[in-house]
Amino acid sequence: MLPLHWFLISPCPLCGQDPEGPKPAPGHACRACCERLELPEEGLMGVDPLPWWGAGRYGGGLRHLLLDLRRRPRIEAVAALARGTRRALATSVDPQQLRTWCERPLLVPIPSWKRRANPLPPLYCRALERGGDFRRLDLLERSRPVLGQHHLGRNLRIANQAGAFRCLRPPGPGEARRRPVLIVDDILTTGATTTSAARCLAAAGWRVEGVLCLARTGAREAERAVP
Repeated sequence: MLPLHWFLISPCPLCGQDPEGPKPAPGHACRACCERLELPEEGLMGVDPLPWWGAGRYGGGLRHLLLDLRRRPRIEAVAALARGTRRALATSVDPQQLRTWCERPLLVPIPSWKRRANPLPPLYCRALERGGDFRRLDLLERSRPVLGQHHLGRNLRIANQAGAFRCLRPPGPGEARRRPVLIVDDILTTGATTTSAARCLAAAGWRVEGVLCLARTGAREAERAVP
């Protein structure tokens, strides 16, 4: 028997088209988009510079999609990409580690220093919160403006982001043990921004477990598709 969603009109949340052939479940990207954007079915993960989980590699079609989503944010498109991150996280995190996460992990988005803030980190948090497994908590603010990093190398990015964040509050009694923190950003490149944010949170007493991103760019040897 064919799945019920084959008979329902459910446009792809990424391209907006009604896919031909096998229909994806509602809210899932169509096969053509997954191939065009090179989205691994089980997402991506890596350990450099922090443990990280993401939807795909930053480049080609995914790069253009994320740039468009910065200009025209669409929660359903971000939610479709977030499915890969969820699968990567669920597949790769050690069961013993999962048991230490006594309560829902806290999602801490990277704040922007620009007047027109990047909408994707908070939108990504909203998408991940939908399943009830995570809860957003804005623990960071910018302590100073930074340079645009598009043309900066790794060392300059690290210097640019050093001391760029301020933690808004320390954890309450026992909160750091119960509530692990996952930093949320749209694109992970050298990790200078997320590393600076993680150091700031750790210095305040929070337990940072890693980073969730929509796309990973940079050294490919630091990443692999989740088996």
